[in-house]
Amino acid sequence: MTENIQRPPRTVWVGFGFVTGLLGLAVLVSFLQINHSRHLLQLPVIGSVADFTLTNQDSQMVTLADFTNHVWVADIIFTRCAGPCPRMTGQMKMLQNFLPSESATKLVTLTTDPEFDSPAVLKRYGQRFDADFSRWTFLTGTKSGIAALASGSLKLSAVPVKLEDQKSVADLFIHTTIFVIVDKHAQLRGFFETGGDGVDWTNSVQPRILESVRLLENEP
Repeated sequence: MTENIQRPPRTVWVGFGFVTGLLGLAVLVSFLQINHSRHLLQLPVIGSVADFTLTNQDSQMVTLADFTNHVWVADIIFTRCAGPCPRMTGQMKMLQNFLPSESATKLVTLTTDPEFDSPAVLKRYGQRFDADFSRWTFLTGTKSGIAALASGSLKLSAVPVKLEDQKSVADLFIHTTIFVIVDKHAQLRGFFETGGDGVDWTNSVQPRILESVRLLENEP
C-alpha cells in the first residue's frame, strides 16, 4: 500500500499583517494523507477552531456554537475579486448541489474585504450563485475578528496588494484558494486546493471533499 502526501496549496500563507512560517505550512501539509489505492481519506486532527463572533449575510451574529455538531467546509474570498473568487464560489455551489438533502454539513464563506463586503453585499453575492442560506453562510466582521478565524484557526490567509502593485481596481488581495473542512467537534481536519496547474476539481478534489464530509458525518 502506497501513501502519498498532498502537495501544499500554491498560495500565499500570510495573515492580515503577519506571515505564517513555511515550517508550519509543511507540518500542516503532512497531516492530510490520501490513500489512493482504496480511495479513502485519512483525516487526522490538525488543530482546534477557536470561538468567534462574526456577522452573516442577514446581519445576524454568528458564533462557533452555531456549528456545534455540524461538519463544515470553509473558504475565503472577496466579492470584488476578478481572479479566483468567482471560480471558488462556483465550486462551493457545486458542493451545495452534491451534498445529500439529509446532510447536516454547512458551507462557510469568509470575506477578506469587510470594509466593502457588508452583509447586504454578501447576500447579493450569494444570491448570484443560488446559495441556500439555510446551509451556506457568508461571514463578515472586523478585520481582527476575521483574521482570528481565518488565519488563526482555519489557515485561510490573505494579504492586501500594495497600491503600486495593483493591476486593476479589483486587484485588492492575495489569498489562499483552498477549502478547509472542520468536524462536528470544531477540529480542523483537512484542506483541499481548488485551482492551479494539475488540479482536477471535478474528478479529484470535489469527490475527496464529499468523501471527507461523509466520513466526518459518520464519526461520533
